[in-house]
Amino acid sequence: MKTLSFYRINASVLPVASMIMMLLLASAAIYADENEEVIKLYKQGNLAKALEQADAYLASKPRDAQMRFTKGLILTEQKKTADAISIFSSLSEDYPDLPEPYNNLAVLYASQGQYDKARDALEAAIRTHPSYSTAHENLGDIYAKMASQAYGKALQLDKGNAAAQTKLSMIKDLFTNKAKAETASVGVTPAPVSSSPVVVPEKSSSKSDQKNAGKTEKPAPEKIASAAKLEPGKPTVPDESDEVISTLTTWAKAWSDKDVPAYLGFYANEFRTPGGVSRNAWEKARRERIVKPKSIHVSISNPKVNFTDANHARVSFRQSYHSDAIKSHTSKTLEMVRAGEKWQILQEQVGR
Repeated sequence: MKTLSFYRINASVLPVASMIMMLLLASAAIYADENEEVIKLYKQGNLAKALEQADAYLASKPRDAQMRFTKGLILTEQKKTADAISIFSSLSEDYPDLPEPYNNLAVLYASQGQYDKARDALEAAIRTHPSYSTAHENLGDIYAKMASQAYGKALQLDKGNAAAQTKLSMIKDLFTNKAKAETASVGVTPAPVSSSPVVVPEKSSSKSDQKNAGKTEKPAPEKIASAAKLEPGKPTVPDESDEVISTLTTWAKAWSDKDVPAYLGFYANEFRTPGGVSRNAWEKARRERIVKPKSIHVSISNPKVNFTDANHARVSFRQSYHSDAIKSHTSKTLEMVRAGEKWQILQEQVGR
């Protein structure tokens, strides 16, 4: 299985949310020395000193995702698996749009034989970035490990089960050949990192311009986990994800601008109206609700796109609605369908 480091990168900043990018570029230089020093100590194997400096840094900047991720790698190297799991778990909660903490969490769970938890973490990473190849590969390994356990149990119950024996042997051969090809052995150890620090932003309300990249490399000897080279400008999410989120953002803007024709234009002809009312009745009600307030502001946060196939997607997010009369915050899920070269709304579900 492959674990990721934020550090193997050709630039000092990994873009995650465009809304605060300019501020991040300015602040990156301020904290670069601290990050670089901890990375240097980590690479030198001076883990105690690296952890000490990381803790000192986090005492004044406790939400710094970059240093928290670094601390997770240090703790993993020190075999403090429970503490490392705590770090990556909190990162996945605070930054649910970043797939790397989920991936590293899965590697740690797998090292403990907790394959169910590892599977769930990898599925979360894939829901965030459907084209995240490292997570897909790791998930395949997890399923193979779980299958191996199941076949082994079948043989315990029936030693003469030739089919189970054959399947178990195939899986063992698969991992043996993979280990030889990658010069990797069982055990979780974070891969070495480069000296270029990466600044990861605070949680943002949008990831419409998020571009993370994953390029896997062969793991070092005696390591199951390989480094992933993150290259700025090469997205791990497919273009369709950006298109869906861009559509969502434009939809919210049309609503905020009270541009009724533009707003209604985001709904497909096959849109499933709430309660099965007629399309005309639904449009009339929506028009009245948009026109009546003096002002409307709609914003979205933490959008998560999941493709069911090439032409259908499900996007879940938090919606904040403010008008001169009402304020509300709710979870919402939109079923989207590709119509030509654009995405349209097929169904809305509130509270999901």
